[in-house]
Amino acid sequence: MTFGNAVRSVFQQYAGFTGRARRSEYWYFALFTVLVYVAASVVDAVLGIPVLTLLTVLALLVPTLAVSVRRLHDTGRSGWWMLLSLVPFGGIVLLVLACLGSEPGPNRFGPSPEQPVGGPAWPQQPPAAWS
Repeated sequence: MTFGNAVRSVFQQYAGFTGRARRSEYWYFALFTVLVYVAASVVDAVLGIPVLTLLTVLALLVPTLAVSVRRLHDTGRSGWWMLLSLVPFGGIVLLVLACLGSEPGPNRFGPSPEQPVGGPAWPQQPPAAWS
């Protein structure tokens, strides 16, 4: 998944807390978020008021939470694990969980986003016309 595809995917599922998110989708969106925050901070420093940074935080809060929950789903964990961010050092645990690999195959949160939808690209048995 490319940077643009990841950001587009997150914004298409703006408030979607169901399903799974690949590592690349999560980390590319994290990079996008940092870049937007830095740009907003620079503009606010020039203007002298932190209004753009506040608007950026509010605009990116829901999609950031949604992609984080979907990333936890991809590792086989419930989105309730996000509550760890409220306890000391819970953010470190969430960082480690975000770095873990995907659960192979489908899990209780949906099919694996790494596998193509519809099965293999080449049929297992050739059609009768090929014989």
